[in-house]
Amino acid sequence: MQQPNIIFIVADDLGFADLGCYGGREASFGAVSPVLDGLASNGLLFTQGYSNSPVCSPTRFALMTGRYQYRLRGAAEEPIRSDARGSDKLGLPPSIPTLPSLLRGAGYRTALVGKWHLGYPPHFGPLQSGYDEFYGALSGGLDYFTHADSRGNHDWWEGEEAKHEDGYLTDLLSRRAVDYVHRQAQANAAEGHKPFFLSLHYTAPHWPWETRDDANRAPTLKNDLYDLSGGSVDIYRKMIHHMDEGIGQLMQALAEHGMVDNTLVVFTSDNGGERYSDNWPLVGGKMDLTEGGIRVPWIVHWPAIVPAGGVSRQLCMTMDWSATMLDVAGAVPAADFPLDGASMAAVLRYAAVEFERPLFWRMNHRDQRAYRVGEWKYLKVDQHEYLFNVAVDARERANHARHEPERLAAMRSSWEAWNASMPAIPADATVSPVYSTKDMPQR
Repeated sequence: MQQPNIIFIVADDLGFADLGCYGGREASFGAVSPVLDGLASNGLLFTQGYSNSPVCSPTRFALMTGRYQYRLRGAAEEPIRSDARGSDKLGLPPSIPTLPSLLRGAGYRTALVGKWHLGYPPHFGPLQSGYDEFYGALSGGLDYFTHADSRGNHDWWEGEEAKHEDGYLTDLLSRRAVDYVHRQAQANAAEGHKPFFLSLHYTAPHWPWETRDDANRAPTLKNDLYDLSGGSVDIYRKMIHHMDEGIGQLMQALAEHGMVDNTLVVFTSDNGGERYSDNWPLVGGKMDLTEGGIRVPWIVHWPAIVPAGGVSRQLCMTMDWSATMLDVAGAVPAADFPLDGASMAAVLRYAAVEFERPLFWRMNHRDQRAYRVGEWKYLKVDQHEYLFNVAVDARERANHARHEPERLAAMRSSWEAWNASMPAIPADATVSPVYSTKDMPQR
C-alpha cells in the first residue's frame, strides 16, 4: 500500500461539545458541523482525547515535535504573544526535528495552511521547520478581514513574504487547502505519485467574533481585537460552520482526484473552548487543566484503514497523533530527539484496542498540574489538590482526595517524578489570560 496522504486539521479554541457528533446542539441556522459529523460517522471518534496544553502555542510545540512541549523554552509562554516579534528564544528552533521535516525526509511534500504561532522570523518560521510551503498567519490571533494581529501589525504571509488580499480568513484558508490538493494531483500526474502532508490550522472559532458577513465590524476592532463586548453563541457557531463548509470543500477536492480512501484526515482543537463554547459536561475551558481546558474532539477518517462508525475510549493527547502520523508514513524519529508521543496506529484499525497511556500536564498559570492514568485524574489548582474518577465524573465534582489519601499520594508522587524529568519553568515566562472576572463572571 502506498504511503497515505496526511491532512492534520486543527481548530482554534473549539469546545468539546461544539460539534454535533460530540453532542452539540443545532444553531438557529441548523446543524453546526454536518461535514465533521459525517467524517466521524464514517471514521473514528475519540471520547477521551486531550490536547497537550489548555492554551494555543504550547500545544503547537507538542504537535510539531511529538514531544512534551515543556522541553522547549518558547513553550513556557502561555501563550507566545505578538510582542515576541524579533525574539531569538521564543519560538521553535529550526534545529529541532519536526513532524513535517521528518515526513519530508520520508518522501512527503509538506505545507502549512493557517496558523503557525511558534515564533517569528528571522529566527523562526514554518519554512525553517520542515514545510515546503506556508500560507497563513504567524501570531496567535488576528482579525478575519484586515488580517492584523492584536497590536495592529499585518500578519498574512505567503512563504516569508507579506501578502495583502481581501477575504474572510477562514474561507481563504479553505480555498488554499483545496488548491493545494489540486496542485498535488497535478504534480502526481506529471511526476509520479508522491504523498503529501497538509497542516490545515484554522484560526476559527478564535476571537474576534466575526462571521463571513461581519466585515463592517473590522474597523471597530482595530484596537480591540479581544472583542470582549462582542459575539454571541450563534455568531460563534456560525464561525464553526464556515470552517466546516471549508472542510467539506477539501473533502470534495480529494474525492475529485480519487484520493479519499488513502488520505488520513485527523481533526482536533489546540485546546478547550473559550467564551462562547460548549464544553458540556466538562468544567472549565482555555487556560484550565480541568477537563474543559484540555479534553478536545479527535476525529479520524481514513477509509482504507479505519472502519466506519468506530468510537474509542483510548487516552491520547496531541503529541500521540504526531507519533501516529510518523508511524503510518514510515518516517523514523530522530535518535537524539526521541518521541514522548505514542502511536495510535493499532487503534485506527481496531477501535476496541486500548493500552495504558499516562498523560501529564503543568501550567504556570495558577500553578496547575494534572495527571491522568486509567480512570483517575490528579489535579492541583492554586494550592488545592483534587482526585477525580473522570470515567464516571467527567464534570470533576466528586473529589476523592480525602477518602483515598494513598491514591492521591501515589499520583502526586508520579506527577512529581515526571515533572523532575522536565526543565523547570523559567522565571521570566509570561502568562497572558485574555480576560478575567472583571470582564465576565466565571462559574
